[in-house]
Amino acid sequence: MTRAALLVLADGRFPAGGHAHSGGVEPAVKAGRVHDAASLAEFCRGRLHTAGLVSASLAAAAVLGLDPLALDEAADARTPSPALRATARKLGRQMMRAARAAWPSEELAALAAARPRGAHQPVVLGLAARAGGLSAPDAAHCVVYETVSGPATAAVRLLSLDPFDATGVLARLGPELDSVAAAAARAAGVASAEGLDALPAASAPLLDIMAEAHAAWPVRLFAS
Repeated sequence: MTRAALLVLADGRFPAGGHAHSGGVEPAVKAGRVHDAASLAEFCRGRLHTAGLVSASLAAAAVLGLDPLALDEAADARTPSPALRATARKLGRQMMRAARAAWPSEELAALAAARPRGAHQPVVLGLAARAGGLSAPDAAHCVVYETVSGPATAAVRLLSLDPFDATGVLARLGPELDSVAAAAARAAGVASAEGLDALPAASAPLLDIMAEAHAAWPVRLFAS
């Protein structure tokens, strides 16, 4: 394994486009559901155990060599919101550009050719991790951290939240991040033997509803 590749992939400076997205926290702030560090922690926890678990399992499965096109279809099936599907593919397209620059591989090139408008971001991240010599748990950890760090960073801008408080939220979620990443990696291992139906399909209907509403806003700070 190449631990340096893990640091590159998890680095906030990796040009994968995530800085332009709030992970759903912008509409949550407008609705008053996120208004301080405590409510941010609850938002992140909910996102972690639903969207985070699903995305991490998809990334881990890609590392294990499952068919990325089948995984992309599985991601579509697990993303009922058209706005979130569009966002996942936009982020996947940007992730693909960065990944191919960092770790050129035939698998990344084949997925880019098959999905010119972008594959789902977790699938691309998983292939990037595979190309970088990382493990399924490594990819799962990258995804779960990204699942909560994006909203936490956005909340600092949206609420003028103290960055130390936002960092504290992430630190206290650490044990849950490890637990969800481990569960995602285990599910990917089962899926490699039993098929993609073994991957988690946890849902977060309120995130879907807020994403659709946010996509219709005429003015917004974040793309999603």
